[in-house]
Amino acid sequence: MDTEALLRDLTPRVLGALVRRYGHFDSAEDAVQEALLAAAVQWPRDGRPADPAAWLITVASRRLTDLLRAEQARRRREDAVARWTLPDDWLAPAADRRERDGDDTLILLFLCCHPSLSPASQIALTLRAVGGLSTAEIARAFLVPEATMTRRVTRAKRTVRDSGLPFALPSPAERDRRLAAVLHVLYLVFNEGYASTAGPRLHRVELAAEAIRLARLLHRLLPGDGEVTGLLALMLLTDARRPARTAPDGTPVPMAEQDRGLWDAELIEEGVALVTAALPSGPTGPYQLQAAIAAVHDEAPSAELTDWPQILALYEVLLRIDGGPVVRLNHAVAVAMTHGPRAGLAALRELEGDERLAAGHRLHAARAHLLETAGDREAARRAYLEAAARTMNLPQRRYLNARAARL
Repeated sequence: MDTEALLRDLTPRVLGALVRRYGHFDSAEDAVQEALLAAAVQWPRDGRPADPAAWLITVASRRLTDLLRAEQARRRREDAVARWTLPDDWLAPAADRRERDGDDTLILLFLCCHPSLSPASQIALTLRAVGGLSTAEIARAFLVPEATMTRRVTRAKRTVRDSGLPFALPSPAERDRRLAAVLHVLYLVFNEGYASTAGPRLHRVELAAEAIRLARLLHRLLPGDGEVTGLLALMLLTDARRPARTAPDGTPVPMAEQDRGLWDAELIEEGVALVTAALPSGPTGPYQLQAAIAAVHDEAPSAELTDWPQILALYEVLLRIDGGPVVRLNHAVAVAMTHGPRAGLAALRELEGDERLAAGHRLHAARAHLLETAGDREAARRAYLEAAARTMNLPQRRYLNARAARL
């Protein structure tokens, strides 16, 4: 494992050790980031230590000690001294016990996805505290200035600190409530990596890979949860198509035109096995259903042999659980593929009043494709141009304009 991958893998272990021992999530997280930076500089030059985790914990603990002492000196009040406990007051490094590593990682995920945080803050804090990404890396991934992301992360850490939550797993009932937020954050991170909403690239491989890594970690910690399994399966089955999604010049390639020989067969096999095991194991949730839909796509030998009636049936079940605009849009496309473009256009007309869809490009792009399939070239051309004007992703915009130009 290279240094960067090792550091990201060790981040939750080291942060969990510090927070468990000293408390104060925000200061501990700052100390861990400084330790990671020191490791990134020193290890390639001086060699990797025999126990990388212990090295990071030691360096981060020293930095945290400095931070806590500085805070004590600044406040100079008895209540501050009582709250901030220095390392010298501890008798044993209990935080270094490896049997707690997995639990600490799960605790960190739940802390970072606390419901009091906005989704944007949950994403940023998860990627920094659990994923080990720097603030600059997160800012680049989401195309915002580093100063903006710094403020977002700082506010999120302050919120976690001020919440007074103990560094422990929530009760089973609270865990179930918060698990939905954890899954949603990982889902959003993956989607942004797989289909970037803005910028010069169609996808950001590193962001999708980080979401998959964290989903694998969560699955190891909660192997019996069907929705955790379903989300991991969905990510794998979707990411398996990535090698065929773009032409050599970066132009998007629609699924129907992709070279399926480029799809990652190992990821498909793993994803299908996961969703097959998850579906009969308990209540069926939206991630399991989306994974089942992705599996039908991935197992089809060609676009023409895709089992669209089965996909439509799965979307109709999904609609009863999640009637959100994206699900309804995808359902309309499945209607078109099953019953013809006119039926799909009728389904799309029912979505035109949804401002969340109307403001983006997806509804217009879907309408353009169905109009083109139905033979209405002029209306399709106008819809492609409308979709191109509404997307902030440059390859997607070029593709949509090119489709309009051919009509």
